[in-house]
Amino acid sequence: LQRERQETGLLPSIREYSRVWGITEARVSRMRPNAPVMHPGPMNEGVEIDAAVAHGSRSLIEQQVTNGVAVRMALLYLLASSPMAPGRA
Repeated sequence: LQRERQETGLLPSIREYSRVWGITEARVSRMRPNAPVMHPGPMNEGVEIDAAVAHGSRSLIEQQVTNGVAVRMALLYLLASSPMAPGRA
C-alpha cells in the first residue's frame, strides 16, 4: 500500500486496512508449512505486514526485491540496446 494512496481517502483508515488485509503471524500460521511469504516492496511494516513475518524464516522478500532490481536492469539494458530503441532506428 503506497503512502500516497493512504492519503486519498479511499481507505476508511490505515488501522482498518491492516486489520482486514495485513499479513500477520496469526494468518501465516494458517498457511501451509512450506509456503513462502513474498512482497514486491517497498512494504509498510505494521500496516501491510508484521515485522516478524517480513523478517521471519518464511520470508523471501529481500531475495525477491534484489532479484526484481536485477530483472528491471536487464530489461532496461535490452530495451536500450535494441535496434528499435529511440534514436537507434
